[in-house]
Amino acid sequence: MKKHTFLLALGLLMAAPMAAQLDLITEAPANPENEPAPVHPLPHPRQVKWMQTEFYAFFHYGMNTYTGKEWGNGDEANTLYAPKGQPNPKQWLETAQAAGMKGGIAVVKHHDGFCLWPTETTDHSIKNLPAPGNYNIAKGFADAAHDLGMKFGFYISPWDRNSQYYGDGTDRYVTNVFLKQCQELAEYGKGQFEMWFDGANGGSGYYGGAGGSRSIDRATYYDTPNLRDMVHSIHADCVLWGVGGEARWIGNEAGWAGTTNWCTDNREEGKDQSNASEGNENGWMWLPGESDAKATTGGWFWHSGEQVLGLNPENNRSGLMQMYLETVGRNATWILNLPPNDYGVLPTATVNRMKEFGQMLKEHFGTNLAAAEGVKVTADNTRPAGTTRTYDAKNVVDGSLDTYYATEDGVNSATITIELPEAKSLRYVVLQEHIQLGQRVKAFKIETSSNGTTWTKFGGSMPTTTIGYKRIITNSGNTTSYTSRSGVKYVRVTISDCKSCPVIENIALY
Repeated sequence: MKKHTFLLALGLLMAAPMAAQLDLITEAPANPENEPAPVHPLPHPRQVKWMQTEFYAFFHYGMNTYTGKEWGNGDEANTLYAPKGQPNPKQWLETAQAAGMKGGIAVVKHHDGFCLWPTETTDHSIKNLPAPGNYNIAKGFADAAHDLGMKFGFYISPWDRNSQYYGDGTDRYVTNVFLKQCQELAEYGKGQFEMWFDGANGGSGYYGGAGGSRSIDRATYYDTPNLRDMVHSIHADCVLWGVGGEARWIGNEAGWAGTTNWCTDNREEGKDQSNASEGNENGWMWLPGESDAKATTGGWFWHSGEQVLGLNPENNRSGLMQMYLETVGRNATWILNLPPNDYGVLPTATVNRMKEFGQMLKEHFGTNLAAAEGVKVTADNTRPAGTTRTYDAKNVVDGSLDTYYATEDGVNSATITIELPEAKSLRYVVLQEHIQLGQRVKAFKIETSSNGTTWTKFGGSMPTTTIGYKRIITNSGNTTSYTSRSGVKYVRVTISDCKSCPVIENIALY
């Protein structure tokens, strides 16, 4: 009896670790979808959505529209702001939408400190003016964006040449004026995708009558951590440009980015921006570039007699299509300034030119040949599928932002070949990485063929290094000639250098 009891107890003790072992075996694998490991740094989801906006408008309007200045001193009488008619922000945004833009940013406070909404922070604003000068631009702009289904945001100058508190050695300006102004504007409805904070900070001004010159350390003065927390608590998808440190100035105001352009950088606020057009391949932060440019020949604000840029380059000037290809086509976003006039509306010439440009974009990028029925896509290496996700080459033409092609771990090059049902003329090849997993591609090339045997380089001498969110390669190899290559039935994209296994979200042919 004792022997049987002992054997029973021994059996129970042995069963316990076996049960535990069975439990371990049933645990799910660590990476059931076999997704590629990310290459850091990575974008925040709000930065991804911001890059997907691609092309949007700037509207410089305010006191300077009526004084003829670009930078007001801050001592301007409120009554100098005198619209000749009621401003019409909806007309501004309708014009931007006709040009193919997805949103717009309205300047509601420039360096002169004059506010185009009835702020509680200063009397240097519209709130005590007679109509139509008392029209609330911020509200009208937000309402128009909602009506049109467009993204919107506000430019709020951190530098205030009117405020007596700016740079006075205390934190009164930041806490009592600037942060409160940002909060007031953040509360104008849903859909804000960007707050724009100019890099001009400190210098001479009115400063409540004290005059003189004041300087600040913009890296610390504006209490950026609390600024970000406040704005993001209201708008989780709002990127803070400039002072906010979530996107970088591309380094010029001429509408171009570097042909090599990384979304990563090491820059700190107020430090050297010499590499702004290209970013930094080994940068420790995700800081994508935005290129700001003027659509008119005058300043940022409207000036009588100015002209609108043409669609194509002319008279040694950049054209609108050239700037599009050198910004959106080079892994940057493009914010194009359309200045309303002294009636508070965009001039007819601006409206008509934006309609023409929108039509041109539709003609050039309206039909994706790679999305046609019968297109075949192959690759020389394909990552094994996960539980529900595949990484097949066909993912690059399915039109989805959630699927992508990838190679196996350790395979840092790839060749993807697209076969069209019939030969076509080809003007552009558009490439996109799945940037949620980081920017990876360092070098690539594109070739075309009529028979799948003889291949010809596409894109001339245009450098083909980075891709990032989006890269557009022209047949001509430059951004001023938009010719097509005829007889193209095959397109081959070869990625020859990559930080890790390539992840390609989209290849489009136009």
